[in-house]
Amino acid sequence: MYKVGITGGIGSGKTTICNFFKTIGIPVFSADLEAKRILNESSQVRSQMIFHFGKDIYLSNHTIDRKKLAGIIFNSPSLLEKVNSIIHPEVRKFFFEWCNRQNSAYVVHEAAILFESGFYEMMDFNILVTAPEEQRIEWVMKRDNSTAEQIKERISMQWPDEKKNQLANMTIDNNNRELIVPTLLELDKKFRLHG
Repeated sequence: MYKVGITGGIGSGKTTICNFFKTIGIPVFSADLEAKRILNESSQVRSQMIFHFGKDIYLSNHTIDRKKLAGIIFNSPSLLEKVNSIIHPEVRKFFFEWCNRQNSAYVVHEAAILFESGFYEMMDFNILVTAPEEQRIEWVMKRDNSTAEQIKERISMQWPDEKKNQLANMTIDNNNRELIVPTLLELDKKFRLHG
């Protein structure tokens, strides 16, 4: 099955583009949503997280304490790497199981850290979605009620678009000036031929 990876920095519009593919009937796998689900539901992941970060990394309802986890990993690349090494193999395994259940010419794999995690190597085609930083900050402020400073901090934690661009097969500039749908329809035709 042909696999298309879609990524982009916070507020770039990658989810909007993935929603377009969903609308035309293409299955979309959200690595970020699956990672959250696995953190909460996988007993294997839970025991590893508790081993490395202590019992209070989970709330009394057995869901991950997202604030505590964010506090741990936000300022420590090595602890972030540890969390990723626990979660990513499970997400990867689930993705391939999910692919086997799909009946489509191709599938889309949406991930915020597609390149950073190495997931891009398992895709047949990778798309990077970019947008001007001011626009990204504005969108995320509206969406999450975050401050501009908080968003800039999150942007600074992600790989710059220039670095991602070197690994992408295609970059879509989501700048609110050019129509994106014709490009997406062309891509759909191309991917269906491969599928």
